Amino acid sequence: MWNKVEADTIKFYENGNGAAGTRVRKAMQDLKGLAQEIRAEVTEKKNSAK
Repeated sequence: MWNKVEADTIKFYENGNGAAGTRVRKAMQDLKGLAQEIRAEVTEKKNSAK
């Protein structure tokens, strides 16, 4: 997955490919959502241990 994101990032920044930029933005949004889920799980586990 990250190879595709990296390739799209290069296409966007070096070649000005707008569609590649859209794909990069979507991948970053998906990553943000996953990070939020993990943060919530960690917080829940941490708080239940008290």
